[in-house]
Amino acid sequence: MEQNYINQEEVSRRIPGRLAVNKVVRGLFLTSTLFGLVVLAILLYDVITDSWGWIDWQFLTSVMSFNEEAAGIIGAISGTLWLMLIVGPVTMIIGVATAIYLEEYVKEGRVRTFFETNVANLAGVPSIVFGLLGLTVFVRLMNMGSVVLAGGLTMSLLVLPIVIVSAQESLRAVPSYLREASFGMGATRWQTIRSVVLPAALPSILTGMILAMSRAIGETAPLIALGIPALLIPLPSGLFDSFTVLPVQVYYWTIDAALNQNYASLAAATIVVLLVLMFILNSAAILIRNKFQQRF
Repeated sequence: MEQNYINQEEVSRRIPGRLAVNKVVRGLFLTSTLFGLVVLAILLYDVITDSWGWIDWQFLTSVMSFNEEAAGIIGAISGTLWLMLIVGPVTMIIGVATAIYLEEYVKEGRVRTFFETNVANLAGVPSIVFGLLGLTVFVRLMNMGSVVLAGGLTMSLLVLPIVIVSAQESLRAVPSYLREASFGMGATRWQTIRSVVLPAALPSILTGMILAMSRAIGETAPLIALGIPALLIPLPSGLFDSFTVLPVQVYYWTIDAALNQNYASLAAATIVVLLVLMFILNSAAILIRNKFQQRF
């Protein structure tokens, strides 16, 4: 009895200290969150003010021009859309197929650990490394040149580990009793995957896919390594045409801003367009997740 009384007294003494530590930690987390939001707000304000008056229909529908007053980004927008036409199907097919193989067919062991470890390591590799890989394999070895197909395949390699990991997590989230019920009714493993597992995991897979494409849209280093230009080139009309994208256009206009301040405004206006495009993609991912998410 005396032992319990002493323990309760000791716990009572510790409560104020624990509450104080909790307040300090909560304050640190709040400060970190506010710091990030303030920095983001400052960056957005700076970009929007610099781009004010430059974003109009002429800017969105005109091609590149040496005259900054007449310059537009329709070529960069077109190139970005063409790039996504490659990145989307390639990463979706290969990424989901790899995730299905690792989760549904490979048993726990060294082989699965080997594959998962390498995929996780690839997700942390700097993007410029993928650009050098694309330059070596697609541009030089396969002799494609700096075309849409080479850029799309390179960006697919960049985001493929992200798609694989997110698809694996989506497949793991499907309850095991759904698989067992399908097997109990006589379905084969592939029939179970196709008719039960994939439909249940598809919303989360699509969410991860769209977020991966958002990253691909915002990457610059791999495409610069491929030698993607930002020049007066015709709009791309096929997979083997030269192209440029919005991030590359921002990069070159930022460099030119040292010579002419108007290029800084053009770069800021392009950043706003790129942010709007990424916001639309991220919003689509959230809507898909909320609308089709199933409760088990």
